[in-house]
Amino acid sequence: MSKMNLPNKLTIFRVILIVPFIVLLLGGNAGWFGENTLISGWIALAIFIAASLTDLLDGKIARKYNLVTNFGKFMDPLADKLLVSSAMICLVEMGRIPAWVVIVIISREFIISGFRLIASDNGVVIAASYWGKFKTTFQMIMVCLMIAGFQDMFPWYAVLTDFVMWIALILTVVSLIDYLVKNKAVMRDTR
Repeated sequence: MSKMNLPNKLTIFRVILIVPFIVLLLGGNAGWFGENTLISGWIALAIFIAASLTDLLDGKIARKYNLVTNFGKFMDPLADKLLVSSAMICLVEMGRIPAWVVIVIISREFIISGFRLIASDNGVVIAASYWGKFKTTFQMIMVCLMIAGFQDMFPWYAVLTDFVMWIALILTVVSLIDYLVKNKAVMRDTR
C-alpha cells in the first residue's frame, strides 16, 4: 500500500475541519461559549476559508506534480460537497438562508453524484465543467458572507449577500443543465 500524497492529505484535512467548523458556528449561535458568540463565529469563518483554500491548493499540487489519484478524484469533490452542504445547513438553522435554496443546491449535488455513478458504471469518467467550478466558487463566497453575519448591521451587505445567493443558485441550476445536456449519451447507454 502506497503512502498518501500531499493533495490527498489536504482533502482529508478539509473533511476533518468540518467538525470544529460546525461546533464553533452552531455552538456560538446557540450560546455554548457564553458571551464569545462573535469570536466563535469569526473562528468558524476562518476555518471555512482555510478549508476552502485547501480545495484550491490540493488540485493545483495534484496537477502540477502529477499526483492525481483515483482516491483524490473521488474524495476531492465529496469533501467540497460535505463542507458547503454542512455550512448551508448550519446557516438554515441560524436563519441566514432559506431552506428551499439549500434544498435546490443539495438536490443538484445528489443528481450529479448519481449521474456520475451511472457514468462510471459504463466506464465513462466525467470531468468537472467550468460552470461547476463557478458554482462552487459562488457558493463558498455566499457562505462566507452569510457566516460573517453583517446583514442586520448594514442594509447594503444584506443586498450583496442576497445577490451572491441568487448568482450561486442560478449557477447551480445552469451547471446541472449543462452537465446533463453534455452527458446525455450516458443515460441513453444504460441498460
